[in-house]
Amino acid sequence: MLTPMDDTLWHQLPTTFDHVGTSDPRFFDRFWFAASDPKGAGALQFTLGAYANMNVMDGGFVAIRNGSQHNLRVSRSLRPHFESRCGPMRVEMIDPLHRARLVVDRGNHGIAAELEWKSILPAQEEIPRFTRVRGRTVEDSRRFDQIGECSGWIELAGERVEVDRWWATRDHSWGVRERMGVEEPETGPGPLPSAGSLFSFLFFSTALYGGHLQLAQFAGRPDYFTCELTRRDDPEAEPLHLYLASRASLSIDFSDEKSPRRFRKVTYEAVLAEAGAEDRSVIVEATAKGSAVDMQGLGYGGYDDTRGLGVWRSEEHLEHDVWDVSHPSDVVRDGEVVRPIHRIQPVQVTIRGGGLDSEGTGSLTMIAEGSLPQLGLG
Repeated sequence: MLTPMDDTLWHQLPTTFDHVGTSDPRFFDRFWFAASDPKGAGALQFTLGAYANMNVMDGGFVAIRNGSQHNLRVSRSLRPHFESRCGPMRVEMIDPLHRARLVVDRGNHGIAAELEWKSILPAQEEIPRFTRVRGRTVEDSRRFDQIGECSGWIELAGERVEVDRWWATRDHSWGVRERMGVEEPETGPGPLPSAGSLFSFLFFSTALYGGHLQLAQFAGRPDYFTCELTRRDDPEAEPLHLYLASRASLSIDFSDEKSPRRFRKVTYEAVLAEAGAEDRSVIVEATAKGSAVDMQGLGYGGYDDTRGLGVWRSEEHLEHDVWDVSHPSDVVRDGEVVRPIHRIQPVQVTIRGGGLDSEGTGSLTMIAEGSLPQLGLG
């Protein structure tokens, strides 16, 4: 079918824009925006994703206020409306790669928002991901990351909260990723429950630099690492890159030893990749600040049916709830105490060494499960 996008000069396949270049049902294309109060008083996230082969558009909005996380999750039939909106939520790209308007219309869900996300640094393209397991492609995706600021307002259960230049970040990812829309087929024995799984994704900016640092170490797969730093005073200058000094160049101060593990502080021992640097050793520290977002509130591994993102639910679907996230590890959902594995934590960031010494703000996902000898964890 034709859509307004077909009346442009940017086709890359001999088909219309309502089709993608693979029949893999897991193909996705997703916006993710986040912002946090520099004083630690609140945080918000907004996401919207399309699944062309599942005929699904879904999204979520969460906001934390006084230790409570207000959640909105929505889903709809993608066709025939190829627009970046879902239920009361919509994204308007005012100036691509620079400014976006994020809107949540009022309704019985008790949440409303009108926000402007604005970049302060250029977008950074990550190293592409491509992974096969037993001959089957399980991931083939791209993503770019960007640091910015967010202003506007949100309403939570009738209370209006002004958002005045909150520290902000975003990413835009697309391609094929595991557990999107459909269950993964069995092609052999899965990893043991004790098998190691480490995922660390830090967005940050300081007075001097801004960028991203991402590390993934999964049992039976090659490690993945990407880190890029952009100068605040000269964003068009050639970016800097870090790499870990060794596989064990990460230390975590956990808030307790129960699983899933939550952190108080994470320290990366890195090396400046650029040749000629006199002092190449760099320490990056991220210290938890305020309440962490429980990502199931956005639909990541969540929704009331527990089936996660990209799943067909109905022509129009909406659900909302409020959870207690005041504890660093435990979340209270409808009176039940749970310890979710996927949380995103606002952090204070400190960089030392390599001529990069500075402090700032960030957003860190840290998942450390199973046996991780590189962290001294059995």
